[in-house]
Amino acid sequence: MKIKGLRWWIITLICLATVINYIDRTAFGIMWPEMGKDLGMDEADYAIMLNIFMITYAAGKFLSGKLYDMIGTRLGFTVSIILWSVASIFHAFAKGLFSLTLFRGLLGLGEAGNWPGAVKSNGEWFPVKQRAIAQGIFNAGASLGSVIAPVLIATLYGAYGWRMTYIIIGAVGVLWVIPWLFINKSTPEKHPWITEEELNLIVASSKVDDSKEASKEKGLSVMGILKYKESWGVLVGSFFIEPIWWLFVGWMPLYLHSAYGFSIVEIGSTIWISYLGGMAGSIIGGWYCGKLIETKTVDAARKITIGIGCALILMGLLGIIFLIDGSNAMSFIYIVALVLFGFQFAIGNLQTLSSDLFKGPSVGTLAGLAGSVGAVSVIIMNWLIPKITTVSYTPAFIIIAVLAPLTLLSIVFFIKKIHPVEK
Repeated sequence: MKIKGLRWWIITLICLATVINYIDRTAFGIMWPEMGKDLGMDEADYAIMLNIFMITYAAGKFLSGKLYDMIGTRLGFTVSIILWSVASIFHAFAKGLFSLTLFRGLLGLGEAGNWPGAVKSNGEWFPVKQRAIAQGIFNAGASLGSVIAPVLIATLYGAYGWRMTYIIIGAVGVLWVIPWLFINKSTPEKHPWITEEELNLIVASSKVDDSKEASKEKGLSVMGILKYKESWGVLVGSFFIEPIWWLFVGWMPLYLHSAYGFSIVEIGSTIWISYLGGMAGSIIGGWYCGKLIETKTVDAARKITIGIGCALILMGLLGIIFLIDGSNAMSFIYIVALVLFGFQFAIGNLQTLSSDLFKGPSVGTLAGLAGSVGAVSVIIMNWLIPKITTVSYTPAFIIIAVLAPLTLLSIVFFIKKIHPVEK
């Protein structure tokens, strides 16, 4: 049996895993008021668990990157989603601060693997000019999950309560493993269902003349990867850009409540518009870069696309800082949609740089390390925001506005030309 376009089935499953990933992590914030009340916990306890999640998430990005390089994307994704799905189910049995903090830590450790795994899988399954659109499809899952989660979680909570809701969403993740293992039987070179045409497209683009020898190569060590100046472009770029997304994911509900007096119902009924902008940016950014590669080099196409995304981020944030007042909530929602559009337009191409620069065995390590570095910058930002937003959120918006051009500058400075550097 042969399946045409097998790579599109693979990336669709990864996109679905990302939707599940965001539903699982979002459930905590949505159901916290009732969870905290039932467990006798307060906002200080909530802050502790947020920090624990981000710390294990940062560690998980690097550890899972190494894991995927050792056991491959097929088994790597299986380990990651089972770990975070079981952790989600465990939330239903939490008794207090210690147990719930432990489960949040396990959730962060497991969920982190989704990102380096997707980068590595796309490097294996997609030719260079299609990697950005594949990454865009994957990243669209994060925005789609953010759009779906508020309505889905509220519906499940209303029908079954918060404990059973965690069991249901965790079970969905475990069930995802069945089609994943069934369809993703092996790497492209060994998959029995791949057509010769598709395999030739992938192998020719990757310039792998002997797939068996390539599969036996050892990945570079972390120090070996860091010897390349280009690796620092990926790492520094990730450090600068990640807080932009997480500022709005983690703090926008609180901002809407404090600045505009939004209720939980009003937040849930409007915030999805901003995430819809992010979803559109994921797809369009990947498609646009793919079109550019048809007439330009990979180096030019990636940098142009990342540059456009950063410019949109900066424009949107300047609009928030200088044009939006405290009475125009929907204008804020729409401008945030532009910011998230720009972020996703750029981030998918930034994330593909690991597979542009290195060969398969090293891709997951660099992608995981970049994810960990990005998570560290988010932790720093989360620590800083309460200290600088006592009067207004404007200082926070100014900081992330500065981060957008710094992202582009770091890539241009460290990566003179985007091309394979590993000998």
